[in-house]
Amino acid sequence: MEEITNDEFQELLKTFKRSSIHLETRDAYGTEVELPHMAKWAAGEPDDLEWLQDWCTTVRAHVAAGRTIKRARIVSEPLSDYQRWTLTITKPIVEAGEDERFIPRRQVSELCFPGNDYYVFDDERVVFLHYSGAGLNNALTTTTNPATVEMCRKAFEQVWPLAIPLSEYKPE
Repeated sequence: MEEITNDEFQELLKTFKRSSIHLETRDAYGTEVELPHMAKWAAGEPDDLEWLQDWCTTVRAHVAAGRTIKRARIVSEPLSDYQRWTLTITKPIVEAGEDERFIPRRQVSELCFPGNDYYVFDDERVVFLHYSGAGLNNALTTTTNPATVEMCRKAFEQVWPLAIPLSEYKPE
């Protein structure tokens, strides 16, 4: 495994050639970009979601080029505040072309998957996202080891058919 910088990771998000799959397993995150917007939501203040537009533009470009972007979120129910907030901001991303789905945690009890959130790019590279207990990302590691890539791809393929598209997901 090789540690990479956030800038290197951002470049991978922009330059994959065929596909990106992303498995999220935490109930809460604390990204520096998201925290101020989540605080507005918690205070009942409106958010124009302008801060999401760069990602939506990237997603649209990938989709226009024939690339696929899938994200599965394993969530505990009832939802954490973070996941409730996520439901309020996900629609523009889905409309841009990212296939984002939710799966209640109780439905994955018999599945095995890596202990960290991850992306698989083009079935060739895995990027693991490492978080502190508070939910802040504190490291990114990557590998092109075929066995690790296959393990992550297979884990995602087990989760994906059970996951519910945003438009159909009705949390408890």
